[in-house]
Amino acid sequence: MKAVQYRTFGGSPEVVEIDKPVVGPGQVLLKVTASGLCHSDVFVMSIPAEQYFLGALPLTLGHEGAGTIVELGAGVRNVEVGQNVAVYGPWGCGMCHQCAQGHENYCLRAADLNIFAPGLGSPGSMAEYMVVDDARHLVDIGTLDPAVAAPLTDAALTPYHAIKPLLPKLGAGTTTVVLGVGGLGHLGIQILRALSGTRIIALDVDEAKLQLAKDSGADETLLSTDPLVVDRIREMTGGHMAEGVFDFAGFQETLDIAKQCVAVGGDFKIVGLGMGGATIPVGFFTMPYEASVSTTYWGYRDELMEVIDLAKEGKLKVHVEKFAIDDAPKAYQKLHDGSLLGRAVVVF
Repeated sequence: MKAVQYRTFGGSPEVVEIDKPVVGPGQVLLKVTASGLCHSDVFVMSIPAEQYFLGALPLTLGHEGAGTIVELGAGVRNVEVGQNVAVYGPWGCGMCHQCAQGHENYCLRAADLNIFAPGLGSPGSMAEYMVVDDARHLVDIGTLDPAVAAPLTDAALTPYHAIKPLLPKLGAGTTTVVLGVGGLGHLGIQILRALSGTRIIALDVDEAKLQLAKDSGADETLLSTDPLVVDRIREMTGGHMAEGVFDFAGFQETLDIAKQCVAVGGDFKIVGLGMGGATIPVGFFTMPYEASVSTTYWGYRDELMEVIDLAKEGKLKVHVEKFAIDDAPKAYQKLHDGSLLGRAVVVF
């Protein structure tokens, strides 16, 4: 079968022929219908060999997957052949306190047990077939377009997980600043629009992405390259700044802007990974009083079900650029260059 793999440190992803995987006890075999590309893939392929922590190469990429069940391993229950599903990506042990709550993204034992997410250590969805370790990591998508369903598993789940705890603070009369209107950001804006009464101000370096922000429900848009962008937000908010700030890019430049946009008692969520290593100082006189800063990682299993329900109701519309598997390396190059609008998805 065809697969897209990261094969050599510092190299580019390649389309290769590999053996079709064999399903084992408790596992599920999917015929992949769609697989999303993510900036995290670019980050993984930028890690130096001496710092690489995701197992051995080659690695089949793809941690945003949707497919049709074609085979069940011994003992598998509650799913059936022919069912269309999305794959919950942050696999855990299933037994620790976090996993028992469906919080497998924060599994307490994954590192000790060498459990890796698909495409981030385990063979991923950027292939014609993939093995899912357990049926609990599958969510039914019904007739939802797989090209839309696949990005929901990360590009929508990750911002949903970051936004949901802040919803009580984001009612009418509040302001939220969104930095980065890429795959995560344009869906984050839609989630905010669907679930809150907050005014949304979106920032990006690209005019086309600011238009996508408007199309997704942003009330105001600003170029983040404007040296007066923070002053403009201060003026828009009457000096109060924003109760919620979400950085979906995670670069040093965006963090430096974001920290200046938080209101007293506000919340700043660092959601995007950037290229890793971006930081901000936190302490007296560096942040407004009672403002909180936190990072997040992916989302909970029940939250993925909620995200898929929002999409089924028409409240989430993923802006997708589709590619064939043979064009996946070109798609990754566009992702690296920042020239994609929305989410790139390989459709099988």
